[in-house]
Amino acid sequence: MTATLDRPLLVAPPAAPAGPTRSAWLGFSAVIGSALMNLLDSTVVSVAAPAIREELGGSYATMQWTTAGYTLALAVLLIVGGRLGDMFGRRRMLVIGTLGFTAVSLLCAMSWTPEMLAAGRVAQGAFAALMLPQGFGLIRDVFPGAQMAKPLAAFGPVMGAGAVLGPIVGGLLLDADILGTGWRMIFLINLPIGLLTALLAIKHLPSVAPTAAGTRLDVPSILLSAVGTVLLILPLVQGHELHWPVWTWIAMAASVPVFVAFARRQRHLAATGRTPLVEPSLAGKRSYVAGVGFATIFFAAMGAMFTVGMMLQMGLGFSPIGASLIMTPWAFGAMVGSVVSGVLMARFGRSLLHVGLTLMGAGVAGLYFVYETVGVELGFGTLALPLLLGGTGMGMIFVPLFDIVLGGVSDREVGSATGALGAIEQLGVTLGIAILGTVFFATVGSTPTAQTAVEAGSVTALVTVGLIVVAFVLGFALPRRARAGGHG
Repeated sequence: MTATLDRPLLVAPPAAPAGPTRSAWLGFSAVIGSALMNLLDSTVVSVAAPAIREELGGSYATMQWTTAGYTLALAVLLIVGGRLGDMFGRRRMLVIGTLGFTAVSLLCAMSWTPEMLAAGRVAQGAFAALMLPQGFGLIRDVFPGAQMAKPLAAFGPVMGAGAVLGPIVGGLLLDADILGTGWRMIFLINLPIGLLTALLAIKHLPSVAPTAAGTRLDVPSILLSAVGTVLLILPLVQGHELHWPVWTWIAMAASVPVFVAFARRQRHLAATGRTPLVEPSLAGKRSYVAGVGFATIFFAAMGAMFTVGMMLQMGLGFSPIGASLIMTPWAFGAMVGSVVSGVLMARFGRSLLHVGLTLMGAGVAGLYFVYETVGVELGFGTLALPLLLGGTGMGMIFVPLFDIVLGGVSDREVGSATGALGAIEQLGVTLGIAILGTVFFATVGSTPTAQTAVEAGSVTALVTVGLIVVAFVLGFALPRRARAGGHG
């Protein structure tokens, strides 16, 4: 396997081609395939969660862990995955991550207890952390110079389309109950996708020499990052279920000195000439620190869609496909917003983030208004407009966010800063599911009814609007323009 992965497979022709070759686009499709698998598995479980709980049992906290465990593992290991790509080659890590992700998907489909499924989801997130950081670097390897514009222009809309199709595909698979597999098919579908993605990567992605061959990962840094993140997230997910025992508060408080120790470790590594996981100089850049806060809160606010799915299915009795179709305007709006912001980013810069947050906040506030006025008679007609508005605003933030946050970062720091932002994205999603999920389940009670589910939706919407307001204020501390040349 090693010899196969190391062999250069894209041989330069005598004269440079006028445009991207067929093989380059097939290699690009491998990058897209890995990103789509992550996107599908990070969204589809929220649609399937009630069906999973009905068959496997388990608590509300266990249900949250089927989603939060995935994003938590991804958040903890994403920077590590990026460094492994630098050390051993991006293609190799993409293939290993894809094959591992595919194998663990089969184990998830075979789960017979909620704990086994939650553990499988954590393993999925770990392998996704090997796949995802390699994407933009591989695109740069396959499409040199000006050729890179076309695949990058296609990447955002394709991901937007994936966001639209993810919940719908999940709902259709659950409704179809293929061969009696029920919810298990949402994981089994990864087998053909993963194997095809790995094959395309081996055949059509180039084997480029690692940029940091011979360097070592700093194990203490990895352990400190992992321990701090778990100390923060575990109590948030389990706290409500256990009625907030003393250990949950102690754990959250203990995460602070652990993260401080992590920061000191990074400074020590840099001072002694070794490679830190995160460049310590980033902590001195006001715009980047504000960007980290902005990204954390923005991605946490996205957790509101997890609670909308729960409300529709647990409280109002919608089927998985019914709930997915009702939520489609949000995903469709995200696709439209990402296309619009991609076109306007160079012209309007940071202002796009504030426009996007305004639309997103208006959409979520609209959901609150609908919940309060329509009550248990909710349906597609009443929810479509606020969902479309909120999704469009969210999509407008996706495309320019990273490049704007990186606007004040030097060339030496950009690799570390990008990896850290990717981890912050996943941490924010995990925090959002944990915090908003806790608010939702605390309001809905142990025996959900249509009325309590709608009330829980209202409370969660108000909390989400609060998060969006905080992000709006932080946005003024970000650079006015995106980083020249992007972060890829």
